[in-house]
Amino acid sequence: MDLDRFRELSHHKAAENKKFLQTLKKKDPRKVDDAFHEMHDEVFEEVDCLQCANCCKTTSPIFYQTDIERVARSIRMKPGDFIEKYLRIDEDKDYVLKSSPCPFLDQENYCRVYDDRPKACREYPHTDRKKMVQIMDLTYKNTLVCPAVAEMVERLKKAKI
Repeated sequence: MDLDRFRELSHHKAAENKKFLQTLKKKDPRKVDDAFHEMHDEVFEEVDCLQCANCCKTTSPIFYQTDIERVARSIRMKPGDFIEKYLRIDEDKDYVLKSSPCPFLDQENYCRVYDDRPKACREYPHTDRKKMVQIMDLTYKNTLVCPAVAEMVERLKKAKI
């Protein structure tokens, strides 16, 4: 996975993708869900996240209290110590990682806390959830981070949903 090339391409298509995703907000939500879910399954048959891990390298999930407790327990830390060592509060008042790449990402792109990872990581890139029309702004942002999401959007543009 050539992430430099992906970044270049995704930024080149950013305005076009943003406009396309905004038009989907006005479509039948069930049709949008069906189209995304079909593309999600199709693209993830072809994409190996371990070859990329760009999400883990560049962005932070939100850590809810249950996530903090679960991850802290998995690495044998007290939640308060975990917060102090790894987290900060962002502009939306959410706990996020202090730094990137994620401190739990290893050299082979495996997550050292995979079984206990935050809910946001479990659900990423959010392209298989219901009511996709409600998260088009997030989906747009994810086209700039996740090659799989960018590919889904390209295929959806060709499918003309």
